[in-house]
Amino acid sequence: MAKKKVGLPPLDWLRVFEVAGRLGGFSAAAKEFGLTQAAVSQRIGNLEAWLGRTLFVREARGVSLTVEGESYLPLVQDSLQALERNTEDLFGKSPRELRVAGLASNIHALVVPSLARFQAVQPNVRVVTDSVARRSSLDEERTWLQIRYGRGAWPGRDAELIAPEVLVPMVAPDVDWGASLIDLRGERPGWRDWSRKMRQGEVTLSNISFDSMEHALSAARQGMGVVLGSVPLAKADLQAGRLRKLDLPELKTRDGYWLTWPEERAKSKKQRALIADFLQVLRA
Repeated sequence: MAKKKVGLPPLDWLRVFEVAGRLGGFSAAAKEFGLTQAAVSQRIGNLEAWLGRTLFVREARGVSLTVEGESYLPLVQDSLQALERNTEDLFGKSPRELRVAGLASNIHALVVPSLARFQAVQPNVRVVTDSVARRSSLDEERTWLQIRYGRGAWPGRDAELIAPEVLVPMVAPDVDWGASLIDLRGERPGWRDWSRKMRQGEVTLSNISFDSMEHALSAARQGMGVVLGSVPLAKADLQAGRLRKLDLPELKTRDGYWLTWPEERAKSKKQRALIADFLQVLRA
C-alpha cells in the first residue's frame, strides 16, 4: 500500500466507503449510487491508496472490513452526518411538508383535532397523513414520522410520548352503569382486568365484541353499552359531550401513544423544530 497523503481524501470516495461498509459489499454500494461494481471497487482502491491502509478484505464470496476499516467506518459516518446536518442548518430551506403515518384510528383521534392548532403555529407547512390498516405495517411504511402505540421502545427510532394510555368506563349521555359492557379484544386490558384490579367482582360482557377501540367507542356513542374507553382516543368525544366518564376508577396502563422517527432522520434544527411544534399540539 502506498504512503498515505496529507489532508482529506475526496468526499466521493468517503461516501462510497461508508455505504459499502454499512451495507457490507461493493455490489450493494454500486446499486445505491447507480454505479458499476468496478467503479465502486476503483473508488475504494483509491481511498485505500490515499490512506495507505487496507480497508476491505477481498474474498471470492465478497468483501469484509478489516480491523482498520471497522475503526474508520464510524468516524466517516459521524463526519458525513455532521456535514449534512450543518449544511442543512446553514443553507437548507424550512420544511414545507410534514408527513405522518399511523393507524387510521390514531390519525382520526390524535392528529385531526390538532391540525388547526398546528396550522396556527406553522401556517406554511402542508400536513399529509398516511393511514395503515395494521400496526405491523408501520415497520414497512415509507413515511418515517409515525404515531405508534406501545411502550416507546423501537430499535433505531427516537420516540416522544404524546399521551399515556388510560382506560375509563364511558357511556353516551343517556346511558348509565348497569348497561351492557362492550367487549374489546386485543392487547389492552379489558373489563375482566379492570374488575380484578378494582375488586368489582365478576362482570358479564355483552354479545357485542370488537377488535378496534375506534369501533367500541362508536358503539358506546350510539348508546349500545359501556365501553372501557381510551381517554386519549376519546378526548374529542368527551369534550363534545358525545361520551361521558362514569364516576368509576380508571385503569392506567404501561402503554401510550408516541410520535416516533428513525434516529438518523431528524438531523437539522429546522426539522427538529417542526417535529417539536407538531408534538406540542398533539399533547395539547
